[in-house]
Amino acid sequence: MPDTSAPRLLGPVEVRELAARLDLRPTKQRGQNFVIDANTVRRIVRESGVRPGEVVLEVGPGLGSLTLALLDAGCEVTAIEVDPLLAGELPTTIADFAPSHTDQVRVVLADALTVTTVPGPPPQALVANLPYNVSVPVLLHLLALLPSLEHGLVMVQAEVADRLAATPGSKTYGVPSAKAAWYADVRRAGAIGRNVFWPAPNVDSGLVAWTRREPPTDRVSRQQVFAVIDAAFAQRRKVLRGVLRNLAGGAERAEAALEAAGVDPLARGESLGIDEFVAIAIALTELPEPVEAAEPTEAIESAGSTGSTESAEPTEPTDTAEPVEAGAGTPGETPAQPQEEID
Repeated sequence: MPDTSAPRLLGPVEVRELAARLDLRPTKQRGQNFVIDANTVRRIVRESGVRPGEVVLEVGPGLGSLTLALLDAGCEVTAIEVDPLLAGELPTTIADFAPSHTDQVRVVLADALTVTTVPGPPPQALVANLPYNVSVPVLLHLLALLPSLEHGLVMVQAEVADRLAATPGSKTYGVPSAKAAWYADVRRAGAIGRNVFWPAPNVDSGLVAWTRREPPTDRVSRQQVFAVIDAAFAQRRKVLRGVLRNLAGGAERAEAALEAAGVDPLARGESLGIDEFVAIAIALTELPEPVEAAEPTEAIESAGSTGSTESAEPTEPTDTAEPVEAGAGTPGETPAQPQEEID
């Protein structure tokens, strides 16, 4: 006999019926493209490597397609949804399609980009169809916020998937690749076509799997390393000696730090891995303090003839440079949005 307690997954008919009942009009602003293929969500869960009993964090559950598949795998789900309409409806959907699993889902009305706490047991995995317009900031924010996250898989725009999983020296390697490598070993885990979504997006999608790694250093902070990464890629085609000048306090100091880190000053950021960025950040903190230039003094000229002396007028100092402003300060944090757990 079939297991009647197992969750029923959503297909095209169910997704459209739910949307019609809610009078839902998906918005591009929130990246709302709902998966309508049960085999796709099964594949996402399978590729994620989640295990029965794990607490899984899902971002943007939408109408519940992936949520139901995670419940079917025996997981407990904490779902963060920014849309009040969808957040309010998800418990009803779970009650209708997985009535024996209602106590395994926790719905939180919040913006995943600014959330500061996640209620309930610490999640061990992140599995999500991330909103494509904010996928990288959301992923990096959650990896920083929740050290309990050990592994996971996210679906993002194909181009973003390539960037997250890129290796040094490749054309797609950049800031997302380098920063993601601080937290985890990242790999491309497959491609997803457009026809499994409603409405169909204008871009292809990709799966990115990751496994948490220990931070590569405790000698400098993540923020210090990320400042080096940001500077290195701010002008991608320029060499490190030049692009790190402001961060180091001058080109010569940048060169000294790079040499101390064992990095060629004429290299570019796209050739460095996370360990090299860490070494540069450490070297920058170990640079000696710059010597302050002496204050200009007034010159007093004396002239004399036939035994008489005359005080000269003080001369104005020449070539007085305007003070150079230090690099930009650390931007302030985005105020956290209120969050609400939906019963």
